[in-house]
Amino acid sequence: MNAFQPSRRALVVLTAVGALTATTAAGLAIAASPSTAPRPHAGTQAALDEIVKQGTPGVIAQVKDARGRWNGRAGVRETGRDQPRGTDDRFRIASMTKPFTATVLLKLEAQGRLSLNDSVEKWLPGVVRGKDYHAENITVRHLLNHTSGIFDYNMDEGFRAKYAGEEFDKNRHRRWTPRELVNIGLAHPPNFQPEDGSKPDERGEWDYSDTNYILAGMIIEKVTGGTYKEAVERLIIKPLKLRGTSVPETSPKLPRPHSRHYSTLFAEEPAAKVYDVTEFSPTVAFSAGALISTVGDVTTFLSKLLGGELLPAEQQRALTSTVHVNGDKGHGGPNDGYGLGIREFKLKKGCSVWGHGGMIPGSASRTVATADGRHVLTMNRNADWGEQKLEDDTVLTQFCAR
Repeated sequence: MNAFQPSRRALVVLTAVGALTATTAAGLAIAASPSTAPRPHAGTQAALDEIVKQGTPGVIAQVKDARGRWNGRAGVRETGRDQPRGTDDRFRIASMTKPFTATVLLKLEAQGRLSLNDSVEKWLPGVVRGKDYHAENITVRHLLNHTSGIFDYNMDEGFRAKYAGEEFDKNRHRRWTPRELVNIGLAHPPNFQPEDGSKPDERGEWDYSDTNYILAGMIIEKVTGGTYKEAVERLIIKPLKLRGTSVPETSPKLPRPHSRHYSTLFAEEPAAKVYDVTEFSPTVAFSAGALISTVGDVTTFLSKLLGGELLPAEQQRALTSTVHVNGDKGHGGPNDGYGLGIREFKLKKGCSVWGHGGMIPGSASRTVATADGRHVLTMNRNADWGEQKLEDDTVLTQFCAR
């Protein structure tokens, strides 16, 4: 499976660490003007146009490199209308929320308010309970690098069924508490027992789980005494002036400007029905995938994060200290590594990028960058179905051509 191919293993917050998709439904390609598509990015623009030709209603991208910033777009904001997607569109960034959550916890550690080696039991006593779960042996680090063994609530068949096909409308406004989501995961036995959490262990087992990041958000609230939203705003959004980024809490609406979000609610057949899923409760994802942002803001965040402008040296080292993703099921290449909320994609010999991806109904995104944060690519589709070879090829061209 190629380095960015997602699986269909989670229906609501797809556990993608680098994923975008396309096909079915017709769209309208909008050619970029010479001012927005300089020659160096002609290939990227051509890929965006082709993504729309293959069926995605609309796609946007931003590249930041030594030349500055380039914005590309193709397709429409809403099917049946000719209004093009805007490069300032707000969209649900899904699992690209995870680097934000991890960064908040790393900043709290830098302030001396917790340690990555603290146990989950210390901060959330009595929360992680179930057969073969031992919260005193699960650390904050285990949560952030997915080595806890805690079952992913998105893999629970009953939970997934609530958002499949016609069931989505019945549940789109349902409000979940973080504890409810965690309990869905804990109703299943752990995938494995975690290794010693005092340092990253490349020999240990690994399995991506959104439950880890729900617990991480709960720890943020316990440590700060405030809400997850307040912590993200205070420690990331306001300092970086990310004016297009927000933590929606319980509101099902997207701030303007935004495109409509479309989903097949993960039916695989070519003629699958397409649903408008623009509005639904973000409580289904909380600190694992609820943030809303823009390609520009995500690009800024990843560039600053990898560039060492958000974290002290000790926490920066922890961020990029990876564990091997052995046992990974469809989220990347077999040689990749996962740090704290961020993944190293080893694309080919001598060429790696760092980043994350995400999929949630109606929105599929990715952001990747060089290790120093100087070259970044962020993309978003307002649909969640199909293949993603064009995105893979664009990443390889952007980062590995030389």
